[in-house]
Amino acid sequence: MIDRRSLLRDLATLGVGAGDVVMVHASLRKLGLARSRFGAGGPELLLEALEQALGRDGTLLMILGTDFPHDWVNKRPVEERARFLAGREAFDASSAPVLPEVGWFAEVFRRQPGTIVSDNPSGRFGARGRDAKRLLRDQPWNDYYGPGSPLQKLCDAGGKVLRLGANPETPTVLHYAEYLARIENKRRTRWDYVVKGDDGPRHIWVECLDDAEGIAAWEGEDYFALITKAYVAAGRARQGLVGQAPSELIDAADFVAFAAAWMEQNFA
Repeated sequence: MIDRRSLLRDLATLGVGAGDVVMVHASLRKLGLARSRFGAGGPELLLEALEQALGRDGTLLMILGTDFPHDWVNKRPVEERARFLAGREAFDASSAPVLPEVGWFAEVFRRQPGTIVSDNPSGRFGARGRDAKRLLRDQPWNDYYGPGSPLQKLCDAGGKVLRLGANPETPTVLHYAEYLARIENKRRTRWDYVVKGDDGPRHIWVECLDDAEGIAAWEGEDYFALITKAYVAAGRARQGLVGQAPSELIDAADFVAFAAAWMEQNFA
């Protein structure tokens, strides 16, 4: 049976400890905490266990993204987007749901009292705990995963990536590695939105490395998945079961350095 005590034991065995700064990626289904198998309260139980494991000096970070109902506009040519966005409902960072592919645990995390949320519609993060404000403060508007981002601050703080049954292509911190990798002609993109402003809705845009299609042309399996698998295979992650999910605890800075080197070698 999965309960808070068993989750705390599993997290401790994996190496999660008091005072850690941890970025979480979790599959409730693989953990055995999805409503269809566990019943109600699985996400809340996981969050309680994580916060107890980290203690009062720990910090939790998650990527949220945004379920922006007009994201189809960003598949149109740039010069057409303002016309299509005119009159659309504005993005509100405080209430917009998370990107569905991030998972239900992230939405529960976002809604919990005490979670703070960054205001970038593309690179929206949520954080809780002692260093939450510091991680999210002054996030760059453009290149929101690059230097000065919560991802760099996670690495600089000696933070960790906790993967609880998450798919191998999901580690958001690898987007920071894309900024560090010494590669020419990285692909860039632009995302357009309507956001709430002091004078009403306004059209804005965000420019960044292409975090949807990748910074370089690549055939075959998602290169984030390949990097994650290679890193784990090299024995650089702590592995174990949390609930029913094969899980990893990874040093964020080491993971980023490994990924940047992989990109430089394979995208040359």
